[in-house]
Amino acid sequence: MQISVVISTYNSPKWLEKVLWGYVKQSIEDFEVIVADDGSGPETKALIESFQQNQGLSLKHAWHEDDGFRKCEIMNKAIQMAETDYLVFSDGDCIPRSDFLEKHLLHRKPGRFLSGGYCKMSMETSQAITKEMIQSGEAFDPLRLESLGLKRKFFAKHNATGVKAVILNALTTTSPTWNGHNASAWKKDILAINGFDERMVYGGEDREFGERLHNSGINGKQIRYSAVCLHLDHPRGYVTREGIDFNKSIRRETRSSKTVRTAHGIEK
Repeated sequence: MQISVVISTYNSPKWLEKVLWGYVKQSIEDFEVIVADDGSGPETKALIESFQQNQGLSLKHAWHEDDGFRKCEIMNKAIQMAETDYLVFSDGDCIPRSDFLEKHLLHRKPGRFLSGGYCKMSMETSQAITKEMIQSGEAFDPLRLESLGLKRKFFAKHNATGVKAVILNALTTTSPTWNGHNASAWKKDILAINGFDERMVYGGEDREFGERLHNSGINGKQIRYSAVCLHLDHPRGYVTREGIDFNKSIRRETRSSKTVRTAHGIEK
């Protein structure tokens, strides 16, 4: 295997199923998928077991009991389970285009991490996307998505390939940040910064991880129009002002002190 994919999830089996169908249809085969599960119930476990048995994916399930938002902790466990030296990170609500992993492999370089993009779906469109559409690639057809309620302003990334993707990557004004829905790095660089800071709750935990990579000399490269996924809509009832403020305080410290290795990561 050349590459490991770490997918975060929590009690969203319908969305996770659509995501896993996207990995079944990847243009490369030599990869493993690790689902980093922050305490989902039996329906998610049954779904993963079904894909393990019937779809030919090399699929692992990292799980711990539900005790509030502990995404960073389960992500660190998943990192340790990875058997390859290059890791892609995404979410259980992000359907990868068929060339998603191929593009991460193509653009990877020593001393860099990759920052990919997503196309945000409405709830109407998210619900309308089917297994068959994912398998055929129709889910990434701009006209088909428009017929399902998606506005045209989101179309740029869906079919950006080849020279068009290269030009758009060069022209974008978006900084190459670490995005939990679509980013990748070498495992040795991830271990060097001690993985994710497990103190963090929802809101900026991925960015803090990327900021420590940057502090360690691992700079980002923008591939938001090359490696593309569809971000399915979902409620965010777990977001709190206190949590966001707490995470911002950690991020300020990371930036001001140029922290590289967290004391609250994989190794305690």
